Amino acid sequence: MASASKIVLSRTLSVLVLFGFTASCTHSSLAPESVSPKLSRIVIKPREAVEAKGKNWVVSTQGEASTRAAQTILHQGGNLIDAAIAASLTISVERPHSTGLGGGGFLIYHEAKTGKNFVLDFRERAPLHAAKDMYLDAKGNVIEDLSVSGSLAVGVPGLTRGLKLAHQKWGKKPWKSLFAPAIKLAAKGFPIYPSLAEAMKGETKALSKYPEAAKLFLHSDGTPKLEGEILVQKDLANTLKSISKNPDELYTGRTAKRIVKEITRLKGLINLQDLAEYAVKERIPAEADYQGFHIVSMPPPSSGGIHVIQILKLLEHDPLASYGFESSKSYHYIAQAMQQAFADRARYPGDPDFVKVPTEGLINSEYLADLRSKFSNSRARKKSEVFAGEVPGNGPSHTTHLTLMDREGNVVVSTQTINDHFGSDVVIPGTGIVMNNEMDDFAAKMNVHNGADATFISNANSIAPKKTPLSSMSPTIVFKNGMPILAIGAEGGTRIISSVAQSILNYLAYHQDLYTALASPRIHQQWSPDVLQIENQSIPSSVLRDLTSDGYVIERTPVMCGVMAAAREGDTLVGVSDPRDAGTSLSE
Repeated sequence: MASASKIVLSRTLSVLVLFGFTASCTHSSLAPESVSPKLSRIVIKPREAVEAKGKNWVVSTQGEASTRAAQTILHQGGNLIDAAIAASLTISVERPHSTGLGGGGFLIYHEAKTGKNFVLDFRERAPLHAAKDMYLDAKGNVIEDLSVSGSLAVGVPGLTRGLKLAHQKWGKKPWKSLFAPAIKLAAKGFPIYPSLAEAMKGETKALSKYPEAAKLFLHSDGTPKLEGEILVQKDLANTLKSISKNPDELYTGRTAKRIVKEITRLKGLINLQDLAEYAVKERIPAEADYQGFHIVSMPPPSSGGIHVIQILKLLEHDPLASYGFESSKSYHYIAQAMQQAFADRARYPGDPDFVKVPTEGLINSEYLADLRSKFSNSRARKKSEVFAGEVPGNGPSHTTHLTLMDREGNVVVSTQTINDHFGSDVVIPGTGIVMNNEMDDFAAKMNVHNGADATFISNANSIAPKKTPLSSMSPTIVFKNGMPILAIGAEGGTRIISSVAQSILNYLAYHQDLYTALASPRIHQQWSPDVLQIENQSIPSSVLRDLTSDGYVIERTPVMCGVMAAAREGDTLVGVSDPRDAGTSLSE
């Protein structure tokens, strides 16, 4: 090893909460009333708890064991793709409420030796028997929770097929060797950490409806397992062993049959043909220039990349640093950029295999300049005043994210999910697999909010067989002179878009260091509902008063997102896992 490795233990968060530690990263003069007394104040872990610096590689994930899994593979001679696969498998064990073998995701890989960017879409897809009106009653009204919990909420999972293709294309170590850390963690177990305990508590009622889920995450009396208890997932360990021997086990093997048997018993739609025919899509990234940097992000069926780029470019010519980072003027313009991007999101994006998505038009500089000219300089614009633009022609919740970067310039950013906490709440007997509820990311009906608080006013995201639901996942790489200098992504539903965009703005426009860029308070305005959400960190009272007087309806919120990032600063690689969460960074 070139130098001693550095890693942060997730239990640091528990210690900080115990002693009531909070850290301000903005150095503002703060008044007590600038934090909502109705919510727990967001705890920001100190720099030394979440930052890692090295020369050879850096990894940031949302789990201690997952970060260590990547380290183990790199020390064994694996490359960055191998490490990302091992981390993905391990995070599936470590965060069963967020991601797993029953889910899917997106991955962007920048290959240093060729300078190419590769995009894999292994997002869940609608079953063959899915129908546009499958969640509506006889009167055309949405049936509550039908797309959220239970077998009809489940989309065809893509995670292991995605990891398999990445390994076939770019992996170095044998497939089977990448499973060891995940299998060991599932078999031996790990202490339940705060956010997992909170998820179990919040989903107790739903989990109790499904015996396998209840057996895994609840006590025999129906109460949720508690922080500090050991969570063992022996069935999942055995499933991982099977997949390590046969990459298609989940799609054509015994596990596939178990999935279909349980989904059929619960009157769901997924059949053996759905699983056998699942195919990973290779996409062309969404790309644009911003202030001398080049942004590469996820294209449709994720809306994330388009709208991260839109937010950045709508603000490209605003002197944000001169406005002041934590000023009402900065927040005002950033909020308007978010509002406009989400208005476009409600109309245009969808699965490009089914609808024409004007990706190039949506990030066209002239188009965005026209939208920027409609911003108000002095007041909040209401939802009724903000419309999706007319694009000039067509161009060609609960989630997790991991970021890896090495000295040669290779980068992996991957966002993975089962959607809501514990997905559909369905656990397949004998497998330990928690199935997703990704069907809720389709529009069950136009102009009706889904679970992610997104409103769709077109048919671009309606349900159809084999169609991929729209996503907000935004794995992103920023380049300067052809070299990746920032890699970033997040979990958190629609707030992924705003959190990734703000973190990039903090780093590039406000010139904050990476830790501060991630630790700083975040805002979110997604057009509908017509509110400005602000994290419950300390914000100057004068700023809140100014925004209120400008017409903003302000809602203070708990943690919006967990962002994982890595940056190249000279010959040093810096990794930061979001200081709001239990993630870790490790470097060498």
